[in-house]
Amino acid sequence: MGTTGCTDLMMLLHRTSHALETELTARLAEIGLTPRARCVLATALDAELTQIEIADRVGIDKTTMVVTLDALESAGYASRKPSPTDRRARVVVVTETGRATTVKADEVYADVVNSVLGSLPADERSGLVGGLTRLVEGRLSTPPPCEKPPRKRALRHAVG
Repeated sequence: MGTTGCTDLMMLLHRTSHALETELTARLAEIGLTPRARCVLATALDAELTQIEIADRVGIDKTTMVVTLDALESAGYASRKPSPTDRRARVVVVTETGRATTVKADEVYADVVNSVLGSLPADERSGLVGGLTRLVEGRLSTPPPCEKPPRKRALRHAVG
């Protein structure tokens, strides 16, 4: 509760997000990935999407996407090939090594998320996820114009 008696929703969401991201970062580092790299690989898997399409789906800017893909290529997890429909665009292809790493990363991710949600009473789990989903897809789907918007923190551990 803040000084006005109002729940400080932003700080609750920030603290839970930071704690979850930190746990995922630590666990995924064991297999050489970051949460962002896992998300990019999982999104690219069998999708025939361009770098820009993946960046849009994942919610990262073009520069961050390039850096992430450079790291994934260096690790042998992904490659870029020319788009068959747009010679300026590159389609992201997940390699067999990347595919195997994505399977491991998805298992780690599921383990952490199940542990986090499992720490809540059963009747609160679906409400939490449902409410957050409705906010992200509805009221909070499009940030308003802001002269100096807060920056999204970039992860700098392991690949990606």
